[in-house]
Amino acid sequence: MQILVLLLLQLAEPITSLSIYPYINQLVSELPVVGGDERKVGYYAGIIVSLFFAAEAVTILQWCRLSDSIGRKPVLLCGLLGTLVSVILFGLSRSFLALVICRCLHGMLNGNIGVMKSMLAELTDETNMARGFALIQVTWAVGGTIGSLIGGVLARPQDRWPDAFSHPFWAEFPYFLPCLACAAYALLSFILAAVFLKETVNYNPSTTKLNSQGGRCEVLEGSLEDEEKPLPLRSLFTRPVLISVTNYGHHGLLEMAASTLLPLIWSTSVEFGGLDMSPVSIGLWMAVYGVLDGILQCIAFPCIVGHFGPRRVFITSIIAFAPIYLMFPFENLMLRSGSSVSVLWVLIMLQLGSMSIANMGFGSILMYVCSAAPNKGSLGATNGIAQTVVSMQRTVGPAAAASLFAFTVKNDILGGYFTYTVLLAAVCGSLCVAVQLPKTTWK
Repeated sequence: MQILVLLLLQLAEPITSLSIYPYINQLVSELPVVGGDERKVGYYAGIIVSLFFAAEAVTILQWCRLSDSIGRKPVLLCGLLGTLVSVILFGLSRSFLALVICRCLHGMLNGNIGVMKSMLAELTDETNMARGFALIQVTWAVGGTIGSLIGGVLARPQDRWPDAFSHPFWAEFPYFLPCLACAAYALLSFILAAVFLKETVNYNPSTTKLNSQGGRCEVLEGSLEDEEKPLPLRSLFTRPVLISVTNYGHHGLLEMAASTLLPLIWSTSVEFGGLDMSPVSIGLWMAVYGVLDGILQCIAFPCIVGHFGPRRVFITSIIAFAPIYLMFPFENLMLRSGSSVSVLWVLIMLQLGSMSIANMGFGSILMYVCSAAPNKGSLGATNGIAQTVVSMQRTVGPAAAASLFAFTVKNDILGGYFTYTVLLAAVCGSLCVAVQLPKTTWK
């Protein structure tokens, strides 16, 4: 029951963060800062996407360490409330500066990602940890599907349903409706957490416990308290933590680069290296992908990890990023050459299938991160370090990928395809780090 509640709360993360992807490039193209130059959209869209993770990187370790001390539940409630407020403000923003401030606010007030992973680790053990972290991926897939549909379908409602949304408000704030829908789920999650979620951290452990006959017996100093006492931050930088966190960061960098380029390239005109898709088409493709990815993660991931081990699965997930990046230039070339649309669909499906394989790396590396924690009381801080690093990488990923794509297209480097050469080199570098992981999780 508690795992179900936790997963329902986690849905708020992908719904609110991924719902902007189908329309963010169109939104940016309408801002005065772009000046009507389509080639500049990638720069500013990448900045808006990245700033959430930049702000999160600054504060998430403090949120996770706070959850080790006062408990997970109050930190989760603060994060959900911050998400609700920032998403509403984002929908009411009509300038680049306002959008930047809202994304930063969202990231700074949200420490839920690391805290939820710590909480799930506390609710599972070695026998069901793989399935537990697979459910995280399923939640993200489902949330990504819902978020993509919300962003793709509800953006600019005055164009799709002019009779129902004829008020001038919708013309002035054409992207408020998807933000309002996301905020409604954040509010529902806040109520759900406040009523049903139970605390998993014994932040004030008693020095006595009940014996089997119901009487009290003393707990020796240094047994329960030492096990649950948070360690100093410097004590957490052990070899297992550093290797696990580094791999988590590399995977996050590659994943965010791919996630940023998908809607950017799909929405860019064919002339500038894209596929010229509409926000609705992008939202529908991402929604279908989310459903299929959720099914794959839920059914296949635990079995695959159990058979091949987390190390092989993680290394394979890194390799899977190569075809993801390689498909972009081939897709564009198919459209330039006037090939059949069915050929393009096959390439897109192969690309999204590779994305699902790459996503298996998250569950695998989280098993390493959680098992690397020096003690139970430092689980939140360990996840906080991991989330800080991956947030920094996710800050770099969207801005670097989008800016590199815009720079490459503008200067026609390697025919506009130089971006993918750089990303393939990053895949090779990540493989060199991935092979440092042990065959099984840390003991």
